[in-house]
Amino acid sequence: MVTRYDAVIIGGGHNGLVTAAYLARAGMKTLVLERRELVGGCSVTEEIWPGYRVSTAAYLSSLLQERIVRELDLERHGYRVVAKEPPFFSPFPDGRHLFMWQDERKTHEELAKFSRHDAEQFPKYEAHLERLAQIVESLLLETPPPFPPTGIGAIVDWLKFAARFRKLPAADWSALAKVFTASAADFLDDWFESEQIKVTLATDGVIGANGGPRSPGTAYILMHHCMGGMGGRRGVWGFVQGGMGAVSEAMARAAKSHGAEIRLNAPVSKVLVTNGKASGVVLDWGEQISARLVISNADPKLTFLKLVDREHLPSDFITSIERFRCEGTSCKINLALNGLPNFTCLPGTPGPQHRATMHICPSIDYIERAWDDAKYGQPSRRPLLEMTAPTMYDPSLAPAGKHIMGIFLQYAPYTLEEGATWDDLREPFADRVLDLIAEYAPNIRDIVEHHQVLTPLDLERRFAITGGNIFHGEMSLDQMFVMRPVAGWARYRTPLPNLYLCGSGAHPGGGVMGAPGYNCAREVLKDRRR
Repeated sequence: MVTRYDAVIIGGGHNGLVTAAYLARAGMKTLVLERRELVGGCSVTEEIWPGYRVSTAAYLSSLLQERIVRELDLERHGYRVVAKEPPFFSPFPDGRHLFMWQDERKTHEELAKFSRHDAEQFPKYEAHLERLAQIVESLLLETPPPFPPTGIGAIVDWLKFAARFRKLPAADWSALAKVFTASAADFLDDWFESEQIKVTLATDGVIGANGGPRSPGTAYILMHHCMGGMGGRRGVWGFVQGGMGAVSEAMARAAKSHGAEIRLNAPVSKVLVTNGKASGVVLDWGEQISARLVISNADPKLTFLKLVDREHLPSDFITSIERFRCEGTSCKINLALNGLPNFTCLPGTPGPQHRATMHICPSIDYIERAWDDAKYGQPSRRPLLEMTAPTMYDPSLAPAGKHIMGIFLQYAPYTLEEGATWDDLREPFADRVLDLIAEYAPNIRDIVEHHQVLTPLDLERRFAITGGNIFHGEMSLDQMFVMRPVAGWARYRTPLPNLYLCGSGAHPGGGVMGAPGYNCAREVLKDRRR
């Protein structure tokens, strides 16, 4: 007897698991199909060397929506996160260093070493960013209104949307316009004078972005990384106990507890279409699975250009998807260490610096020059580095006395200059990164036992994300909210009836937040009630 599901979900990344959990909780017979041997997509923990359990891609938690954690009871299913303290450590070439702490007094003292003016400004800056983040956060778990609006119903939706913000002060409108359009550098210039303070904050504006700190729109990405939090404090990031795979495993357990099925090693090759509607999927070896609804957690290009035959989609929609920008510029290097980096500006191990995100990026100009290389198809000669040591919070991730260090860096362009390939450049690039770290921590090469390099090409191959873009598509103003993934199709439905999109290529975008999966499930259930 052939089983027919109410919903089949393509991809067991965290958003697909969130969607599955909510649909199963509502009584829908739901199946998740994951191409790999484990769930999680980019939010996974993998034992890539004996005894080392590594968060191979995503590495910190903050954006995961509290509503999802609460409603799916993720803590009962094993989700535990420890706040990062101190949040940031930046060594500088002149021998100085900067910490930022959760403790406001300690942060004030640190900032005052570089600028008393900036130390006084920082609480005001945080309050300003929090105010803007609260406004934008109110949209994360909302479905964008129809765009362009056609018909009375769509106009009514827009009027309801506008009414939510009718009392917003003019100053907030002005500030929002600036944060969505300005560069991170210009935004920070309005607040601070110290180069060291500005560059430490600017890193959040370029992580995962195709742009430098002076590129318009990077101020929004900076704010995007400040929208999460934990323990009631905004902008606080933390390490998940058991690595980032523990997030996905908790979601999988929540989905299964409500009756959802999850199949591993089950790659989907095609979406079935019957009478003009999605009716199931075909696996790589030809097995067909029938379903009333198909929900794709894959990125938009993979979904619409590879899994759906073009004859089932409007030509203008296909053109828009082809133009959707989704090439990544981020690289992840994972290290197995037999010690910790010993910084010349702050000798000794372990220390609070090893519990922080350790930045190597001495100035705004430094990052901009790194972006200049990438614009022309070259890996940055001196990239921006963000380094974390999760074993400082969870020693069980590595053998006794050993450590894991993840390096997330900009810039490593997916498309290289003519004649260059990542298969040729991968290891020389990793060597250059280690040389750069050695300028600040000379012992780094002595303590590296193993390394793994994931360029955008590797991220595409390993995690099936087109272009290796960690956000499933650029987080630029023209690809956000009512324009994500394309105008007219930002409400999780697609031009092919009964096919939905639940991944980071839908509103509100990337990061381990679960919001696209939550929103998609809500729309599916809304359609089901009609």
